Amino acid sequence: MTSLGDARAHLEKAREFLEAARISLDCELFNAATSDAVISGINSKDAICLRLTGQTRKAEGHPEAVAELKAAGPAGAALSATLSRLLKMKTKSQYQSASVAAADAKGAVEWAARLLKGAETVVTAR
Repeated sequence: MTSLGDARAHLEKAREFLEAARISLDCELFNAATSDAVISGINSKDAICLRLTGQTRKAEGHPEAVAELKAAGPAGAALSATLSRLLKMKTKSQYQSASVAAADAKGAVEWAARLLKGAETVVTAR
């Protein structure tokens, strides 16, 4: 598959996980909503990086993923802080015993939607 094809595939995954996040949020499943939002955001990052640079890495940690997005160009840099905020929610939603609050889950879904919108613009603009 080409980098454009890969970018489109990641964009579709980002859409799917964002939809799942929204459904989970509506059902008051705040950990699941946040976790799905994080996965959506990561796929949006991958789509942006693939489209702008022709590659993406599976980062060892969250700072590397944010740095990769920031280095992809102005469109990626503009969304890097949003990805950083979203990735900070991953551990709590997936691994800790404490649950994600409703307001935090709503924020995570909004950040994922912002990343998806940016990815859609980047992938379809060229």
